[in-house]
Amino acid sequence: MRKRQIRAIIKKDIMAVTSSFQIWLPMLLLPVVFSLIIPCLLILPAYKYDITERSILEVLNNLPPGELRETIFSFTSTNQQMVYFSVHYLFAPFLLIIPLMAASVLGSGSFAREKERKTMESLLFAPISAPDLFRAKILAAFIPAVLLAFFSFLLYGTTVNLAAYRLFDGLIFPRPHWLILLFWVCPALSLGAVFLNVFISAKVKGFQEAYQLGAMTVLPLIALVAGQVTGVLLLSNTILWFLGAGLWLLDLFLIKKAGQYLDRSKLFTTLAS
Repeated sequence: MRKRQIRAIIKKDIMAVTSSFQIWLPMLLLPVVFSLIIPCLLILPAYKYDITERSILEVLNNLPPGELRETIFSFTSTNQQMVYFSVHYLFAPFLLIIPLMAASVLGSGSFAREKERKTMESLLFAPISAPDLFRAKILAAFIPAVLLAFFSFLLYGTTVNLAAYRLFDGLIFPRPHWLILLFWVCPALSLGAVFLNVFISAKVKGFQEAYQLGAMTVLPLIALVAGQVTGVLLLSNTILWFLGAGLWLLDLFLIKKAGQYLDRSKLFTTLAS
């Protein structure tokens, strides 16, 4: 009974997303831009033009000794070095940004849209506990966000390998750190973002307010992108494993504590305010 109720809410919320053109179209366009258009704009000109960028060359020259430096400088062409470094390291954080933004949109609307549609009260009277309702709302946003990340990864990998095949005389994607990002870090980060946005959505009056507050979860990742681009922060596999572990522990802690601050009476209070 309990699982059936949770599945029903998840199904209802996902169907609401797929039936809303204004919600799913921007989320679909984002991976198309980052996973298809931008890689092509980087790789295809490398066949005919010198795409050397001085700032990236400085990053490459300052790389510490190790496998990454050896791999990059094993290529004789500067264009090959630029493309290889860019597609594997500069663009890696975008795999996290895409599901994070999807999580912000979906999580922000979880309870807030119910309030705007005047369906929140009937949902609260449904025969399901508040913790299970909260978990269902989290999963309803988490599942599409992670699926979008997998779609982005497949599209990006296909684009990179097809576009760069003649440049490298073979396939160059993926490297191990991409798989760690996809299967370990990305789900943990998405779950945390969904949790925060769903929690905010339950506390505020409407979607716009929830989205504005929830969008701040993207800010730390923007700093990560800046660190990758400037070479200040190049995430190794070990760092990614520890980062993912820390995020999973934080997620479990937050979800466990959420029940203390979210119950039916408090949700009814937000309706009355």
